[in-house]
Amino acid sequence: MNIKLKIKDLTDKINQANYDYHTLDQPTITDYEYDQLLRELIDLETKYPEYKLDNSPTDKIGGVVLDSFEKVNHNVPMMSLSNVFDEEELINFDERIKKTVNDYSYITELKIDGLAVSLIYEKGKLKRAATRGNGTIGENITENVKTIKSVPLVLNELIDIEVRGEIFMPHKSFNRLNEERIEQNLSLFANPRNAAAGTIRQLDSKVVAKRNLDVFLYQIVDAKQFVNTQEEALEFLKKLGFKINNQYKVAKDVFEVIKQINKYDSLRKTLNYETDGVVIKVNEFNLHQKIGYTAKYPKWATAYKFKAEQQTTKLVDITFQIGRTGVVTPVAELEPVIISGSKVSRATLHNEDYILNKDIRVSDMVVVHKAGEIIPEVVKVDLDYRKDQKPFKMIQTCPVCHKPLERKKDEADYFCMNPTCPAKHINQLIHFASRVAMNIDTLGEKVVETLHELGFLNTISDIYQLHQYKDELIGLPGFAKRKVEKLIQAIEESKKQPLDKLLFGLGIKHVGAKVSKVLVTHYPSMDLLMKATYDELIEINEIGQMIAKSITTYFAKEEHIELINKLKSFKLNMTYEKIEKKEHEFNGKIFVLTGKLENYSREQAQELIEKLGGKVTKSVSKKTNFLLAGKDAGSKLQKAQALNIAIMDEQTFKVKING
Repeated sequence: MNIKLKIKDLTDKINQANYDYHTLDQPTITDYEYDQLLRELIDLETKYPEYKLDNSPTDKIGGVVLDSFEKVNHNVPMMSLSNVFDEEELINFDERIKKTVNDYSYITELKIDGLAVSLIYEKGKLKRAATRGNGTIGENITENVKTIKSVPLVLNELIDIEVRGEIFMPHKSFNRLNEERIEQNLSLFANPRNAAAGTIRQLDSKVVAKRNLDVFLYQIVDAKQFVNTQEEALEFLKKLGFKINNQYKVAKDVFEVIKQINKYDSLRKTLNYETDGVVIKVNEFNLHQKIGYTAKYPKWATAYKFKAEQQTTKLVDITFQIGRTGVVTPVAELEPVIISGSKVSRATLHNEDYILNKDIRVSDMVVVHKAGEIIPEVVKVDLDYRKDQKPFKMIQTCPVCHKPLERKKDEADYFCMNPTCPAKHINQLIHFASRVAMNIDTLGEKVVETLHELGFLNTISDIYQLHQYKDELIGLPGFAKRKVEKLIQAIEESKKQPLDKLLFGLGIKHVGAKVSKVLVTHYPSMDLLMKATYDELIEINEIGQMIAKSITTYFAKEEHIELINKLKSFKLNMTYEKIEKKEHEFNGKIFVLTGKLENYSREQAQELIEKLGGKVTKSVSKKTNFLLAGKDAGSKLQKAQALNIAIMDEQTFKVKING
């Protein structure tokens, strides 16, 4: 076998698959096939590094860790745009253009809510990526940008060119990231833009790679050497291999622009990324210099900003939640209000700094919106209603155990450090018994709280001793004989749960469901994992420094070793048996679940699909192969029908998994 040719063949195949999936949105191979090709390429490049190519897709998985970001100069400043907020201001903008030039057209493009980036290519190869910074000096983020799968490392033409665009985090990546942060008991990102900005400035490029950023390119610096109009520039970018946003349109006058803006305003709610407006540019490049520039903005372009859906309501109270790691999160209790079609009565206030910076006080009238149309968030206070409300003061003691709270240096969150805090124990127990962990379905939140108050449940190991108190439990109000028997049976069944579920259930900081699965494939027994060193753990692709440190710290504590030994004595499953993917029509297929299933929970259905080689995602797209639809299926069903995706009912699903 010619190794050099094999590496080139694998590189070309994977790069084409990346382009088809991330740029054209038309996948041509399954995730399984992609993973196999990538794994083979990584093995060959490791053995024969001298044959690795400049456009190797293995750079997309990250691995470079920086001490800091180098400052870089922009030869051509990265200017901002002026803003207009209504039709009248837009018409005024057009009137100013008319005073300078005539015989022009406009081009409208969606304004992506992300962060600007400059990419410099020399002879077609990516040499540098930089942030906007202050417009003249930015930061070198090349290693992080290399991990974005829609950014070509080598262009289709070997030319020198600088292009600019917007890095963003798609909704599905944002939702997945916040779900992982919930599992890890970390504070949530407020919106996709903040998440993207926080990600691109990570010093570890592996972290960036895992968060699945994306980019749209829209500008060529010194474009007139290649094309004559912005419309031609977008098509040229596409020809070079860049991902552009196809939602652009040329308009002959400002009134056509207004019509297009109205269409975009409706369209934006269906997109998988955030857009906060429409960019309007004079299409013809030869007119730009004549129209001119201000000190900050080009006069030939502006941005029309959409009006975010916001509601004003009363902040009734600020309460505090204690997570299982002790993190204290302030929560706004609101008079219920409808935003983006759903009722909102609570909103996260993130932390003390967020509240103080916005001067939020109990009994204020506050403006609320859904960040990224997803998470309810208090935007600001309506000071017209401010009377004698008292300024916010962060609590200094835990509202549950009343021990002092601690705010660590360089962290925004307060923590309850009391290891015996009942709130932490209750949340740990609820998490351990939850459907996504040990699946003890009869040990819900209310049952845990009741048994905790009565002294039956204080630690995880107490769950597996409840059978000793069967007669006492039956005598309690609300605990009939049948209910207690079902509870004890469910606890017994949970002992069979796979090792990754147990690991997730332990609530180790930063170890979510996905990380747990990764860990048990590398360490197929609890004993092996407990002996794993920090240096060994960080060698695993998906495991970063923070996770590795958290795992080794957890297993270094005597009380945790004691807990594991107790669980061993109760015969819980402490080994992981790798499930070989069967030859089945689900192999490599992407499913989305919607509606209520009669015979399966969502988690059970997902597990069955994954055992047969399939994959479950949360949102319907062109990549979806099947929609498994139960009763009361909603918008996902309508979208699947519109995209001609195969709809599978529960009965068909049952037949196929049994066959």
